[in-house]
Amino acid sequence: MSDIMEQYRVKKEPYYRAVADEVALFEAAYSVRMPMMLKGPTGCGKTRFVEYMAWKLGKPLITVACNEDMTASDLVGRFLLDANGTRWQDGPLAIAARYGAICYLDEVVEARQDTTVVIHPLTDARRALPLEKKGELIEAHPDFQLVISYNPGYQSLMKDLKQSTKQRFGGLDFNYPEHGIEQEIVAHEGHVNAEVADKLVSIAERARNLKGHGLDEGISTRMLIYAASLISKGVEPSAACRVALVRPITDDPDMRDALDAAVSTYF
Repeated sequence: MSDIMEQYRVKKEPYYRAVADEVALFEAAYSVRMPMMLKGPTGCGKTRFVEYMAWKLGKPLITVACNEDMTASDLVGRFLLDANGTRWQDGPLAIAARYGAICYLDEVVEARQDTTVVIHPLTDARRALPLEKKGELIEAHPDFQLVISYNPGYQSLMKDLKQSTKQRFGGLDFNYPEHGIEQEIVAHEGHVNAEVADKLVSIAERARNLKGHGLDEGISTRMLIYAASLISKGVEPSAACRVALVRPITDDPDMRDALDAAVSTYF
């Protein structure tokens, strides 16, 4: 078991800057093994938070990037054919439940609803995972916890979690940090000074005000770190912003001009 789980351990402390009481709340939730749901825009730190908490709690972390082609078998496991015949291979959810890891389903609403139903028995008093094809019932390890994330502002009605799923989880809201904290994060992760980080955050705040007015999504903290990383490598700031901040989020010429003008204001 230790050999299997070792590959999933977070060996080095991930940098995470707490914004409020989310660390303490997650620790309390883990102490009672409450399934947790992290809600917030893309690139605001949800995945980094889970990595940090797995490190802090000393638990293995198995991450699954959900997509619309993912089947229940991709989560729980399937029979495979090899030279010796057929053998069963656990999926990531089954491995986490069997050996006691935190299982993180990233952007869970991207998976088909008939797929997400398989998590239900693990998120109530049963804490069990039936492997119907194998005829086995996995009783979840005492250390097992399920964590899911999604971006509620980006989902259509056809891509939202059912209430029967939502009500099985505790919830934590995430958003882009306030200016000073985000500046600190960008400076640390992007290896730039506070002045450059301050300008980048200011550009992002302008872009976020345009969400719903020509932009589907604002500039994320992750994108700011990309821009800062380019600047730290000697790329001219306006070019770094064009590549990392403006071009990825819109193809509209007028919107690009507006964002380029915001960049020119600071750089």
